[in-house]
Amino acid sequence: MKLRIQADIQERAPGKFSKAQLSAFLRRHTGSTGYLIALTQAKSRFDLDGQPAGEITEEHLTAAREELARRKVVRQERDQQEQARHQLEAQQRRNRGQLLWDFERTTLTEANFCVLKAVKPEELHGLLEIARKERTEAPPAPPREARRDERRDDRRPAGGRPEGRGGPRRPEQRSEGGRRDQPRGERPPRADRPPRGEGGRAPQPGRKPAPQQVEQPVPSQMAQALQAATRAAEPAADQQPPKDPAE
Repeated sequence: MKLRIQADIQERAPGKFSKAQLSAFLRRHTGSTGYLIALTQAKSRFDLDGQPAGEITEEHLTAAREELARRKVVRQERDQQEQARHQLEAQQRRNRGQLLWDFERTTLTEANFCVLKAVKPEELHGLLEIARKERTEAPPAPPREARRDERRDDRRPAGGRPEGRGGPRRPEQRSEGGRRDQPRGERPPRADRPPRGEGGRAPQPGRKPAPQQVEQPVPSQMAQALQAATRAAEPAADQQPPKDPAE
């Protein structure tokens, strides 16, 4: 943003904003993390119309980088403290749950139980009441930094897909055009291939070929009827003519 842009705003909108209001707004805007990041990446400043209005000095760039580095350290420390606090609370909750579980199943007296668990007698019932309440509630969600670490651990390992039962895949060497370089058995040309028999199978050596069956022509219905009439008209060879009774 252009230096001393407050005067340009008052000139564009006279009487609408007081000097204190503009100062508070510009201080909050120029102090935001997004503005500082944009300042370190920009080459020049801009006015209200979006036109270049002066270069960014090295002094301002250094101040912006130092402020961003300081905020990053503060954010990391805050995340670490939040994660440590969450881990401590989770451990204390597990301890109270274990204390309640043991108390409901013990046969010792209350005094002996407190001595065994190193718990003060006046604090026992308060811890048990908290544990009973926590048992009916859902566990608290982990902090933001812990959730980010869990998502990072669930990602696939670097290098591609995870290894299966057969182990990692072997890299295949490919030639130009994307074809594999592994040699394959060359097939003989069509002219040199052995002749094939029936069904597309090659004849096996030492085995006689099956005799070919000659298909008989099937007579038509008209021819069948003529043959039947001819057989009916001709007398049988072994049949004798009937004798005349007058002989």
